[in-house]
Amino acid sequence: MRSTFDFAPLFRSSVGFDHLLNALEASSRPEAVDSWPPYDILRSGKDEYRITMAVAGFSPEDVTLTQEPNILVVAGQKADEVQGQYLHRGIAQRSFQRRFELADHVKVTSANLVDGLLTIDLVREIPEAMKPRRIQIASDPALAKTEDPRQIESDQHAA
Repeated sequence: MRSTFDFAPLFRSSVGFDHLLNALEASSRPEAVDSWPPYDILRSGKDEYRITMAVAGFSPEDVTLTQEPNILVVAGQKADEVQGQYLHRGIAQRSFQRRFELADHVKVTSANLVDGLLTIDLVREIPEAMKPRRIQIASDPALAKTEDPRQIESDQHAA
């Protein structure tokens, strides 16, 4: 049993966290479980991830990857080209669409389809302006300002 939380107070008192709160709110809603196609998500490094999907029978032309802000959409559309009538159809080749929520600054770096496995490599690239930086502290007393620059300017005009 899932409990439902009211995120309204957080929306009123926070700025810029709306996408995170929306994701939390969406995760608390019950959804139909769709387990096809099966997939794995692997963290392969500090800021590196890999999604592997089993898409047997699909070619690279049948699968599309679309990256929107904070969302990766993987869709497959297979055209029926088989001549004849199936007596048994056990290999699933139905159309699919799988959505993955992405954190800020996560980008797809590559995608490969080999032996029925679609691998999507992702990396989180934080911009330099957002990375922590060390601030140099001066220790030379000659560099320290002791006089008000406005005072110096008014003294020069008086002379």
